This record gives sequence, C-alpha cells and structure tokens, in this order.
Amino acid sequence: MLKLKNKKDIEKIRSSGKILAETFEIIKEQIKPGITTKDIDDITYNYINKCKAKPAFKGYMGYPASICISLNDEVIHGIPSSRILTDGDIVSLDLGVNLDGYISDSAITLPCGKISEGNMLLIKVTEECLYKGIEMAAAGNRVSDISKAVFFHAKKYNFGVVREFCGHGVGFNLHEEPQIPNYIGSGSNPRLKPGMVIAIEPMINAGGDDIYILDDKWTVKTADNSYSAHFEHTVAILEDKAEILTCL
Repeated sequence: MLKLKNKKDIEKIRSSGKILAETFEIIKEQIKPGITTKDIDDITYNYINKCKAKPAFKGYMGYPASICISLNDEVIHGIPSSRILTDGDIVSLDLGVNLDGYISDSAITLPCGKISEGNMLLIKVTEECLYKGIEMAAAGNRVSDISKAVFFHAKKYNFGVVREFCGHGVGFNLHEEPQIPNYIGSGSNPRLKPGMVIAIEPMINAGGDDIYILDDKWTVKTADNSYSAHFEHTVAILEDKAEILTCL
C-alpha cells in the first residue's frame, strides 16, 4: 500500500535528510588510508546522536551497526569492523536517519586515496544513473521510467545492474511500497503521484549483474569479483517537480 506524505511529513523527512547529508560531509573528510570501517561507524553514530536522531539501520532486522560500509567488490550491506581502508579502495556508504519517526535514506561511493581510471568511471556513471533516474521521477510518470533511465545509462558503458535489490518507498518506515527496480522488469509499475517519497538507488557493477550474499547474511558481493558502486537519494514527488530531501 502506498503511503502518501503531506507537506508537514515531507518537511520532517527533509530535516532528517539534512542530518544525513551533514553526516556524509563529515565522513568524506575521514575517508583515507588507515581508518577502519568501525571508526567510520563510530563517527556516524556520534554525529547522528548529537543531532538527537537515530541511525535507522541500527537494529533493523538485526543489523548490528549504524551505517553500511561496502568496499570494492562488495555491493551493499557491508558490516563495519576492524578492517582498514587502503589506497585504491572504493568505499560505498549507505545510511538511514530516523528523526522523530521520519526516515531518510541515502548512499554515496567515495575513492580512498588514488583509484584506477576504471573505478573513477564506475563511480561517475553510477552517480549519473542516480540523477537520470531522479529526472524521471515526475508526477504522472511510472516507476518504469526511472528504471529505464538507470538501466540504459549503465548499459551504455557495459556495466552490470544489480537486480536482486532495488529502490523503495521511504519516510514513515525504512522500506515502503513501491519498489523501484534499476532494470526493466514485468513487476508492479505504479504511476508516480504527488506525496510519494521514494529512495532511488542504482547499484552498478563494473562486470556482470550477478551477486551473492556472504555467510554473515548481510554483505552482498559481485559474483565475478568486479568492483561495485552505489548512490542513493530520498526524493519527494511534488505537483511540479521532484525534490531531493537528502542534501544540504
């Protein structure tokens, strides 16, 4: 069931999204060789707590940390640990913030030190996929218009598009209807309506589409060990435009 948001709800989600964007700005300054992913998790928790909000992922379905940190061939849901970032890593960060019951969700992929030209292109194209999807998030369009925009841009570069995980509604809960696939499928394809708040999140692989889940039951990796990038914004569908809610 679609859960439409009124102006007050959207304002609250925007406030949550601002905290999330501020958290990412703080983390960006720390992404360098030598820091551990647990250090990043601690920075995340401390800043969100200081803002009198909560990390939306912590405890969700048993997830043990405040932020998902996925490195290199990890696609999503990497668990922070004593693992140390090294020069050449690409670091995907996925974060949700719960402010007074209103939830925002966003993801970015960052380089650690000097990365290869191929991985720079992967990050660039994945971010472009996100914004091409957002361009199609207009009232009256359908979910498939977003999916097509993401999919065709990724395939222009022969990149893989993850199919098992997708974008989603968000705001009152971390995951709501509708699902927002990054590929063209035959599933539900609702029309976008004013008041919908959705998380658009391309997960793009340098190699093939296929993925698998590690024994920790969380970390998702590419089947061919190719690197992967992930970008996401929470977006409100308004009468005349789409507004990104997870930005400064």
